Amino acid sequence: MHDKKLFGTATVGTKGQVVIPADAREAFDIKSGDRLYVVGSGKMGWIGFLKEDQLRAMVEHLTDNIEQYRSVIDNIDK
Repeated sequence: MHDKKLFGTATVGTKGQVVIPADAREAFDIKSGDRLYVVGSGKMGWIGFLKEDQLRAMVEHLTDNIEQYRSVIDNIDK
C-alpha cells in the first residue's frame, strides 16, 4: 500500500510562519525546536520540509554510494 496522506491545510501568517498540523507533527515526530529544511521546486510548483536527521541520512546515503552513481553515469553513453 501507499503511505501518502493529506494532513490538512496550513496558513502562512504575516511573518511567513506556517503551523504544521498536529497530525503531521505526530506522524513525523516533529517536536518544538526541531530544525526543518525547506525544499521545493519552483518549476514543478511544490514545497516541503525535511527534518535535519532525514537530510543527513540522505546525504550520507548519496556520499556512501557516490562511486556506484559515477559508474552508472559513466556507462550511460557506452
